[in-house]
Amino acid sequence: MKAIRIHQHGDSNTLQLESLPKPEIQSDQVLVRIKAVALNHLDIWVRKGIPGIKLPMILGSDGSGILEEIGEDISTIKCGDEVMIQPLLYCGECSYCQRNQENLCTSFGLLGETCDGTNAQYIAVNEQNIIPKPGHLSFEEASAFSLVGQTAYEMLVQKAQIQKGETVMIWGASSGVGSMAVQIAKALDCHVIAISGSEEKLLKIKKLGADETIHYQNESVYEKVMDLTDGFGVDLVFEHVGQATWETSMKVLRKGGRVVTCGATTGPKAQIDLTHIFYKQLSILGSTMGSVNAMKEVTKLLKQKKIKPVIDRVFPLENIQEAHEYLEAGKQFGKVVLSVSHE
Repeated sequence: MKAIRIHQHGDSNTLQLESLPKPEIQSDQVLVRIKAVALNHLDIWVRKGIPGIKLPMILGSDGSGILEEIGEDISTIKCGDEVMIQPLLYCGECSYCQRNQENLCTSFGLLGETCDGTNAQYIAVNEQNIIPKPGHLSFEEASAFSLVGQTAYEMLVQKAQIQKGETVMIWGASSGVGSMAVQIAKALDCHVIAISGSEEKLLKIKKLGADETIHYQNESVYEKVMDLTDGFGVDLVFEHVGQATWETSMKVLRKGGRVVTCGATTGPKAQIDLTHIFYKQLSILGSTMGSVNAMKEVTKLLKQKKIKPVIDRVFPLENIQEAHEYLEAGKQFGKVVLSVSHE
């Protein structure tokens, strides 16, 4: 089979298209014939070098395809089923898993980071990593859903516990996770203030349901938010940008507000004024991926057509280097997807 692997960390030139044996499944696994995969910033971080990554590695966390082989211990699904891949790896037995907190599992992992991922023509995964693909989605759309859907729902609902009528500010609203967060917050009847650095992207965000938009390069985010909220600030800030936005994120929160963060694309170092936190009684919430329940609940919204994956551009698998460079340049609105040919 064809697969994308890295043997060393570095720039996009480390991404190599290779010919590898098709995976052999165990009795509790399935073999998925991959039709499409989506890129995430995680792929870039793994490529550049995350401590502990074992090389060589097939990248990729998201994907969709068709079940080609079924392990003998599995009876709930069949060959030919169209599926999405859920990238979270967990033991199912530790105290966290028993409390339905699989994303805190003592053996937590992700496809494409902990083990070989989806950037290949075939992948062998456990049954727990398979979700039926909604019929109204293309394979490309389905491939762009799992990681951002699971992550955004975990942040907004499981961690921040957003309530109807609350005001939610979303940084990087044109990204994959940001565009999904806008839709989830609106589906749950929140007032959404979305932020991006392009007029074209802001128009698209409006079409996704955002109530207000802010061009962070042309406007003061703090002043605009205070104006839009009559000086009170927002109930929740959806953070995944990090160092460049953190100070503003803390300032725009109203008393009793909270910020939930899943990433730091501009850097991990942030200044925190503790007096500001306890005086305003703020909450800072960290979130990584999402639980199995988060995946189930966000998939319900997907099936009800209340949310949808947003795709910017589709590259062939063979153009992986170009796709990484495109994502890394921040040109996209939504997800960058790779189509996987079997010719």
